[in-house]
Amino acid sequence: MCGIAGILNSGTAEPARLVSDMIETMRYRGPDDSGTWAEAAAGLGLGHARLSILDVSSEGHQPMVSTGGRYVITFNGEVYNFLELRRLLEDQGDRFHGHSDTEVMLAAIERWGLQEAVSRFVGMFAFGLWDRETKRLSLVRDRLGIKPLYFGWAGRAFVFASELKGIRCVKAFDPRLNRGALALFLRLAYVPAPLSIFEHAYKLMPGCILTVTPELVRSREGFSPSPDDAQAQWKPTRYWSAREAAERGIAFPFQGTDVEAEEQLDALLRQAIRLRMIADVPLGAFLSGGIDSSLVVALMQVQSSAPVKTFSIGFQEAGYNEAGDAKRVAEHLGTDHTELYVMPEEARAVIPKLPAMYDEPFGDSSQIPMFLVSQLARKHVTVALSGDGGDELFGGYNRYVWGRRLWPRLAPIPQPIRAGFGSMIRSVTPDMWSRLYRGLSFLLPEVQRPGEQIHKLAGLLGAQDPDAMYQAMVSLWDRPGETVIGATEPRTTLNDRASWLRGAEWSLRMMYLDLVTYLPDDILTKVDRASMAVSLEARVPFLDHRVVEFAWTVPLSMKMKTEGKGKWLVRRVLDRYVPQELIERPKMGFGIPLDSWLRNGLRDWAEALLDESRLRREGYFDPTPIREKWREHLSGQRNWQFALWNVLMFQAWSQR
Repeated sequence: MCGIAGILNSGTAEPARLVSDMIETMRYRGPDDSGTWAEAAAGLGLGHARLSILDVSSEGHQPMVSTGGRYVITFNGEVYNFLELRRLLEDQGDRFHGHSDTEVMLAAIERWGLQEAVSRFVGMFAFGLWDRETKRLSLVRDRLGIKPLYFGWAGRAFVFASELKGIRCVKAFDPRLNRGALALFLRLAYVPAPLSIFEHAYKLMPGCILTVTPELVRSREGFSPSPDDAQAQWKPTRYWSAREAAERGIAFPFQGTDVEAEEQLDALLRQAIRLRMIADVPLGAFLSGGIDSSLVVALMQVQSSAPVKTFSIGFQEAGYNEAGDAKRVAEHLGTDHTELYVMPEEARAVIPKLPAMYDEPFGDSSQIPMFLVSQLARKHVTVALSGDGGDELFGGYNRYVWGRRLWPRLAPIPQPIRAGFGSMIRSVTPDMWSRLYRGLSFLLPEVQRPGEQIHKLAGLLGAQDPDAMYQAMVSLWDRPGETVIGATEPRTTLNDRASWLRGAEWSLRMMYLDLVTYLPDDILTKVDRASMAVSLEARVPFLDHRVVEFAWTVPLSMKMKTEGKGKWLVRRVLDRYVPQELIERPKMGFGIPLDSWLRNGLRDWAEALLDESRLRREGYFDPTPIREKWREHLSGQRNWQFALWNVLMFQAWSQR
């Protein structure tokens, strides 16, 4: 992995110096090498910080100029099928000096054009490409949003970088806060693309190309960061659409038997993993012991001549520790396994690092264990594979199962009655519900933290329709625009129902929305920043676009065939390699005991950030609802851990 940056219309004769400063803020993304390239007449500077993975020699140095001299690229990511593309290009007469995927990308773009070349790339990538002939700068992001790419304006200049800090360091950049984005952050625990926390910076959306010229940059007229803005004169364009892939898959479903679907998924994942095992540096995998990571490791091990290096962390607190499960899977598969049990004080010591690590407010508390397992892995390897993406593609989240079963039972009951019943349930504390649930455990299925689940369910009872229920499921604050002073929530995919899948079964609509929002803006952001903070490259084979496209052809009956369980097809493939008894247990997630930490070890820190006079003085939040949630949490009356964590992460970020 790498850090990239660039500037156009710099207004100075020294764009290389400016872009060098931008890169310096992200050197941990690429500690092995760095470089700049400039075209002073256009005020263009490109910068690169390199983490050497393929062709670790100087032949992989970036920014890189194409053989014909027309294109210059700064590239973050991996194109896994570069050897196949290289053979095709060699057959057409191209010759290569080194062994990097970057050189192959440039040759492909030079021969086939940018759009055609990108459509052939299999991988994760974000890059800036300067066309010296047409004087056009193109920004490109991979299909699923695995790699980050921010862009915006610093005065009259157009700037881009892998992280916001690369843009923020440009003196002309106006760091004015986007209060609408802050309200969305409070709701979701992340700022959804194409927005960033700043008014003058954006995220390039997945599967998009944004092309700019010096003339367009100077005018800025008619620009929109969204490819779906019909009124915009210039905007990103899509070269691949998750929505089109989903709709196409649903319209033309897989017609084979269960066994044939199982064989197809096995073959596709094997291929995706084989490509992602290509590296010139040590490689391993994260292993939680869950379905997705276990399958990734299993398919790595059957294709490896040596034990795969696997890594997991554990906590002492019951209900948050998967290390034992991971160890048993590792022993069965014969991996070279390393585990680390983390004490609460060690985990809490990560918190001061988070604002700089995530660079804009980020509230998914699993960021802490993600950083710790990345730190552990980096002591042994430079590349690690993960199982992210399996839940969104194959129906792994509990809400897909809950929602599908719950709404038909709720719909006949008048909404006011449901809402009143939900309020009654939430008047009893989660701890009390957990005690009651455990008292009846001989009659009820095993559930992690049942009191919290019951409270969550109660909050859904007042929904007007199933889509409103989904929005409630993913919201941590119901009306954040009332808590953030002067905020109105902007239009996003999550509140624009016209952009949702049409005519699809509700569970499929939820999977699609998670795929295009929660996955890139939360899960993949978490993984990228945590791994890059320790100079570790994370690869995600489930998000090979060919696996994604196949997943959308799989009928819902093959994803959620077993009552109360998702990922049926993935489980079937995993059964070939790992006994069911090592896997079959309630989904735990990758969390920390945040609720108790806030009442105990983090209480003083949180109290200082949530101080009423401080909140009023800073002027971002109405303190009343925040202080009310804080009092209820401290008393044990309610568990507001995630809602409060969002506020705390913003407060910590704003003080960075």
